[in-house]
Amino acid sequence: MQLSDLDFEKSYTYADYLQWTFEDRLEILKGKLFKMTPAPSRIHQDVTIIIARELSLYLKGNPCRVYTAPFDVRLSCKNAADQTVTTVFQPDICVICNLEKLDDRGCVGAPDIVVEILSPGNNQKELRNKFEIYEEAKIQEYWVIWPVEQTVLQYTLSAEGKYVASRILAAGDKVTTPILPGFVLDLEEVFEEASL
Repeated sequence: MQLSDLDFEKSYTYADYLQWTFEDRLEILKGKLFKMTPAPSRIHQDVTIIIARELSLYLKGNPCRVYTAPFDVRLSCKNAADQTVTTVFQPDICVICNLEKLDDRGCVGAPDIVVEILSPGNNQKELRNKFEIYEEAKIQEYWVIWPVEQTVLQYTLSAEGKYVASRILAAGDKVTTPILPGFVLDLEEVFEEASL
C-alpha cells in the first residue's frame, strides 16, 4: 500500500496507523488523516533540540520525562483496543509526569505539556485542530512556537477545562510553568542559539 492509496476523507484508527510503512509521517486527529511536514526546517530542528535539552536537564532526577517526535501519543484509555483509538499524534516535544501512561509504543493519554513548533504550511492544523483536541484531552499546557518570528504562545488549562492564552512571549521573556516548579526557559537564549 502507498500513501496515494489512502482516502483522506475516510476515518482511520490507530490499528490502521500501525499497518502503514510509508516514509511520510501521518497523524490521525479524531479519525481524520493529516500529513505532517516532510522535513522540518533547520531552525525548527534547532529550537526543538534546544527546548528538549533544557527540559531534559531540568528533569534530571525528576519523575517526569521529555520526548521528541517521532513519538506517538494516543488519546484513549490505557487498555483501549488499537481499532478504537482515533487520535494519534506526534508532538514536537511532550512532557509526561505520570509514567504509567508510557508503553513501548509511546504515551497513552494526555501528556502534561505539549510543545508544537510551527513550520510553514502547518499553522492551520496546529492552531485549530490540535488546539481543540488538546483542550478536550485536558493537556495541562500547550506551547505554540513560531521560530521565524521568535514568539511563543503558552496555553494553560483553566479549572473550567478551557485554555487561557498567555500574552505573546518573545526574546527577552521567560517561559515558566507550575507543572515544573523552578523551570525557566529564557527565550532570548533559545532564539539566539537557534539562529547561529
